[in-house]
Amino acid sequence: MKTGKFPPLPKSVTQPTVFVSEERDFKLLRSGKLVVVEGEDRGSELIVEKERVTLGRSTVCDLTLKEGSVSGIHCEVVAGPEGFLLRDMGSTNGIFMLGHQILELYLRPGSEFQVGNNLIRFEPLDNMVKIPLSRKDRFGSVLGRSIPMREIFAVLERVSTSDLPVLLRGETGTGKELLASGIHAYSFRKNRPYVVLDCGAVPADTIESMLFGHEKGAFTGAVDSRRGVFEQASGGTLFIDEVGELAVGLQPKLLRALEQQEIQRVGGVKPVKVDVRIVAATHRDLLARVDQGLFREDLFYRLSVVEVRVPPLRDRPEDVPLLVDQFLKDLGRPGVELSEDAMHFLQSHSWSGNVRELRNVLERACRLAEGDVINAGDLHLDQQPGDRLPLAVGGDLPYKEAKARLLAQFERQYLAQLMKENDGNLSAASRQAGLARNHLRNLCRKYDIPCGADS
Repeated sequence: MKTGKFPPLPKSVTQPTVFVSEERDFKLLRSGKLVVVEGEDRGSELIVEKERVTLGRSTVCDLTLKEGSVSGIHCEVVAGPEGFLLRDMGSTNGIFMLGHQILELYLRPGSEFQVGNNLIRFEPLDNMVKIPLSRKDRFGSVLGRSIPMREIFAVLERVSTSDLPVLLRGETGTGKELLASGIHAYSFRKNRPYVVLDCGAVPADTIESMLFGHEKGAFTGAVDSRRGVFEQASGGTLFIDEVGELAVGLQPKLLRALEQQEIQRVGGVKPVKVDVRIVAATHRDLLARVDQGLFREDLFYRLSVVEVRVPPLRDRPEDVPLLVDQFLKDLGRPGVELSEDAMHFLQSHSWSGNVRELRNVLERACRLAEGDVINAGDLHLDQQPGDRLPLAVGGDLPYKEAKARLLAQFERQYLAQLMKENDGNLSAASRQAGLARNHLRNLCRKYDIPCGADS
């Protein structure tokens, strides 16, 4: 990213922060500054030159605050077209402004807010950060014309030819594994091995052997020596999927392998030199897991030299038509068309399974549709939390009662899905939803939805 002076943004945008021109190969981000003006951390400051920064006691935060009442990851500031949004991240003691506790709000020039016992002031700056966008609508097998995807493609186009570790973060089904294989295909290691290890699919008692290999007789059933994935991938790329599931006890051994480029087989005494490029992926919030003591901070830093957040499909509906065309070709049905209602339905669906779910839905629709036109009814999609809900109340009710019933329907469905996606982890769910932990707990109790697990 390069910083410099650029022309003012359009006056039609209030407190403009991010500006993108579709004809350009970059977008502009207005920078800002956070300064601690009162409190134990007085004088600490952060220049905001990326779209998301975090504040908290943990050293993984962009602005680290040492004051004791600050949570590990207390809050974040997110830049968007509407301005800089301050959001509580489920902190213990909350954020306060003018004596009122807030969950989130847009900051204005000179806004001051309290984090712990620190008073922090925000000021926008005149500098604009230039963020490159790819001119292409694909990277390897991953497609996307949306601004977030073009930004990802630009990053990966630059780093693929290096040996820098890359951490891919995103929900299940967003295409992290395809991006990883694309990184290998564009690298200088493309003619060398590409090995995949899914930490979420390997039993806990065998993961160490899968990683580092074992010697004959190392444990019951080890009838022969075996190479682990580090040795198998030597000279090439090792993709460690769902790295967030790796047990804490194994994390120091992985860190040592990454830093020293050598491993030791289970039951072995002689170190083995390896030469691998690491790409890792997770659907977990690793910052939250570091804060909870479930993931080593030093390992997080080692894996996230280049960190890429892959957006869910519901946040880039403009990519759906491109994906639909490609999937229909892959399915051998390039002549099939979607009705206007069907395409609208696909673009408004919440897609909990993301791109993978979209492909499955199209495959089923192709088999069930009569003729070469897929209508909305052929999709057989159930409404999900986040979809545009049908109005499930009649006009015979008073307006306020009808509105209250519809809101309750939405809240119940949304909260149930939210807690399911986060395995009942209240802290993780509050971060995903952008709600204070206590507020989320109260909402769950209102609808008898199990919650409260914070580990």
